[in-house]
Amino acid sequence: MSPDQYLAELAASLDRLSDLACQPQDSLARSVPACPGWTLDQLFGHVGSIERWAAAVVHEGIFVPEPVPPAAAAAEWFLDGAESFLEAMRALDPGMACWNFGPPPRTAGFWLRRQAHEHAIHLIDACQALGLAVPAFAEDFMLDGVDEVLAMFAPRQLRLDRMPQPEKAVSFHVAGSRSWMLGPGPAAASVTASLPAMYLGLWGRTSLEDSAVIDGDTALALRVLRGPLTP
Repeated sequence: MSPDQYLAELAASLDRLSDLACQPQDSLARSVPACPGWTLDQLFGHVGSIERWAAAVVHEGIFVPEPVPPAAAAAEWFLDGAESFLEAMRALDPGMACWNFGPPPRTAGFWLRRQAHEHAIHLIDACQALGLAVPAFAEDFMLDGVDEVLAMFAPRQLRLDRMPQPEKAVSFHVAGSRSWMLGPGPAAASVTASLPAMYLGLWGRTSLEDSAVIDGDTALALRVLRGPLTP
């Protein structure tokens, strides 16, 4: 995907999140199903913290500490910083050398992709917390998000020993589209799902154990799915 496509997806999700942040306090106190222990207000605090962190990293080009969100009125804090964050993302040079936690080459363009999907997933969280329909995303964007998990996040989780090393490979297939391999050697199991199910399931927003077709070594596939594949 191009930088302009990432920016368009990010801006759309941020606009919707900003609307949902303008909720009465009883709604902001609702639990977020995919983030146990978080209220909706705390979710917005997390997003606001990530935004300020990403903008600072892009500005400095080096690692900087992530700010701590406020303990109360976090949705307001998120709203206060949303526009300046989006301006920082629009102004960055995607090819500029910049610290990030992805594979080389480490450039600022990483943050366009990461923040586009960060905001999409947390928009889903906010909708689930409020009992709203999950938003629809473009197919190329969801495919890119599946690739981000299986080609960047999951290998990083394995490298950092945040999930058990699979003894054999598991293949992931988006029905009628692309495939990915995770683990050593030939695939001993496969996980096949529709694109929306794969995108949401890899991030734990739906259950791939329930929606995917699993062939081969089911126990291996389930161990890998339970990862955690993402932080």
